[in-house]
Amino acid sequence: MLIHFTASGAVQMVDVGDKPETTRRAVAEGRILMQPATLALIESGGHAKGDVLGVARLAGIMAAKRTADLIPLAHPLSLTHVAIDFALEPESSAVRCQATVETVGCTGVEIEALCAVEIGLLTIYDMCKAVDRGMRIAEIQLIEKSGGRSGHWQRDA
Repeated sequence: MLIHFTASGAVQMVDVGDKPETTRRAVAEGRILMQPATLALIESGGHAKGDVLGVARLAGIMAAKRTADLIPLAHPLSLTHVAIDFALEPESSAVRCQATVETVGCTGVEIEALCAVEIGLLTIYDMCKAVDRGMRIAEIQLIEKSGGRSGHWQRDA
């Protein structure tokens, strides 16, 4: 997002009113690393607080929808699709979160996808911190975006 400074130094939102509405899509991902026993607890569904990944999925969706309330200069967007997917990675004792966010509008949804991943992973941390305070959130990144003037972009493998 571009930030413009006025002559007085005040920050203002970028005007996207003249940009054409197009289908915008962004995919972001990140991981939370933990003790093997914590991953086993999540996988078994035996956590005392309930379905860890189900709650984290809902939190990620809510975060995407509320991004403009969290990031001061983000535009409020009407999202057409939000998907949060989790993959257990036993070899690294981690959970990978991937968020896909879509809209039809005049600005992109990269920040919404990144916010969804971060809050999804923070929710896993919150639900599991009593059994594993050493969890580490890592590698949050944009994977792909499409739509708008800049077109398609994909992270190199």
